[in-house]
Amino acid sequence: MFTGIVEEMGEIVGKEDLGDSARFAIRGPIVTSDAGHGDSIAVNGVCLTVVEVRSDGAFTADVMGETLNRSSLRGVGVGSRVNLERAAAVNSRLGGHIVQGHVDGTGHVIARTPAQHWEVVRIALPMALSRYVVEKGSITVDGVSLTVSAVGHDWFEISLIPTTLELTTLGRAGVGTSVNLEVDIIAKYVERLLDARDGSIEASGD
Repeated sequence: MFTGIVEEMGEIVGKEDLGDSARFAIRGPIVTSDAGHGDSIAVNGVCLTVVEVRSDGAFTADVMGETLNRSSLRGVGVGSRVNLERAAAVNSRLGGHIVQGHVDGTGHVIARTPAQHWEVVRIALPMALSRYVVEKGSITVDGVSLTVSAVGHDWFEISLIPTTLELTTLGRAGVGTSVNLEVDIIAKYVERLLDARDGSIEASGD
């Protein structure tokens, strides 16, 4: 589990195509400072398992085809900057919201509107995810826990403070940039429970 509070921006320093998967080497001295084989690190919001920690402050991770198809990691290459977060410790503060690191889909930046002390970013939203996104609710964009400031039928907006603009990849995500989206897990569980309840009512009515 993660909280969506990015610890550092890392860099892709290696990418090996393995046919139906890929092996990434990602430099991040903060997240690798206490990492070991089998640990979980979120890369742009995608939970990856550490294969090896190298002496140069990088770690390697294997990314299966399913993950490449569902996330923006398919488009990153050597030199790309990525948001990194270690898995939350049991005794840590939940600074953002509950993030699984399981990307639900991708969107793309369609507008950026600078203000005096922040910037409003509008992101295209896949219709399959729109029902889970509400104004003032939580969403994870490239691994960053954010509050939805406005929502339309196929888009939502987030307001980025200077710290987020400076310390995450969202500060440089121009129009057209693909981003990973993870909706609030609570909304999905509620939907599932309501569907089950409705199904049981119909069954008992027969």
